[in-house]
Amino acid sequence: MSDRTAPLRFSVVICAYTEERWQDILAAVDSVRKQTLAPLETLLVVDHNERLLARLTEEYADERLREEVRVLANAGPRGLSSGRNTGIAAARGEFVAFLDDDAVAERDWLHHFAAAYDDPRVMAVGGRTLPAWASGHRPAWFPEEFDWVVGCTYRGLPPGRVRVRNVLGGNASFRRDAFTAAGGFATGIGRDGDRRPLGCEETELCIRLARALPGAVLLIDDRAVIHHKVPPARERFAYFRTRVYAEGLSKALVARSVGAQKGLESERRYTTRVLPAGVVRGLGDALRGRAGGAGRAGAILTGVTLAAGGYALGTLRARRGGPRFSWGPIEDLPPAGSAAVPGPGPAAGTEAAA
Repeated sequence: MSDRTAPLRFSVVICAYTEERWQDILAAVDSVRKQTLAPLETLLVVDHNERLLARLTEEYADERLREEVRVLANAGPRGLSSGRNTGIAAARGEFVAFLDDDAVAERDWLHHFAAAYDDPRVMAVGGRTLPAWASGHRPAWFPEEFDWVVGCTYRGLPPGRVRVRNVLGGNASFRRDAFTAAGGFATGIGRDGDRRPLGCEETELCIRLARALPGAVLLIDDRAVIHHKVPPARERFAYFRTRVYAEGLSKALVARSVGAQKGLESERRYTTRVLPAGVVRGLGDALRGRAGGAGRAGAILTGVTLAAGGYALGTLRARRGGPRFSWGPIEDLPPAGSAAVPGPGPAAGTEAAA
C-alpha cells in the first residue's frame, strides 16, 4: 500500500457531440466542479461540431472558469473513442476519469475513486451508474439485467468494491500510466454520434491493459455513483432491440481481437446464471399478478436471441475480412487545435479485423 498524504490529481474527461444535450452537458460539468475531492481540471472534448465547440468555449470563457474547464476539439476521427483519446492526451493529472455528457456525479464520486488507488497495483476503477428515467420510473417491461443497454449498472454485478475484467466507460477512471502501457481507446469500435449504438471499447481496452500489465488490478466501487439520463427514445423496446443486437456485433469485434476466451469471459456467467434467474423471476412475478413480469422475461429472451444473432453475423463478417479497428500510443495524437485529423491505420498501432 502507498503512504499517500497529498490529494490525487484527477483530470475529468467529458465528451460531447450535440447541442441537444446542452443543459445535460452543463449539469455534468457542474457536478464535477462540486466534488468533495476537487479535480485538477475538467476537459470538455467536442466531437466535430463547430457550433457546439464555439458555444462551450464562450460558456467557459471567464478567466476563473478557464482554469477549471478546458474546451477542446476532438483531434482524431469522429467518435467517442477518439474524443476520449484527445482528452487523455491533453490531461495533466496522474489519473483520468470519464463521465458521460448526460450524467451527473454524486459529490464523493472522485473521492471513492481516489481511495482505491492507495494500492499501486490498481490501474482502473469504475463506479455504479443509476438510470434517471425520463418518464420518472422504469418501464415495467425493462429488466434490470439489461440496464447496460442504457449505459447503467445492471443486475448481476457484485456489490461493494470488487475486482472485475473491465470497467464501464461512462463512469470510470484510469491511472495515466495505463494508457502509456496499453495505448488509448480503439477507434473504429464504439459510439459514433447517433449512428448504430455499438459499444465494448472499454472492454477491449481493459483486456488489452491486463495483457500489457499482467499484475494490473481493475476494480468497481459501487459507492462511486453517477446518475445517467435515459431519454424517452431509449425507454422504448425498439431501442432495446437495436442496442442488444449492436452489442453482439461489438462483442464479435472484441473476441476477434483478444480471443473468445477473454472476450466472452464475463458474458458466459451472465448468460448462464444471471439471465436465466431473471427469466424465472419475471415469470414468477407474472404468476403473482405483478405488472411487467411476463414482459421482463420476454425482453430477456429477446435480448439473448438478438445479441447472439449480432455476434454470429459479426463473427461471419470477421472471417470474410470486415470492418477494422485500431489503437496506438496516445502521444500519436496531434496537439489540441492542430489541423491534422489522423484516421485509424496500421501505422498508428495494432489493428484487428472484424
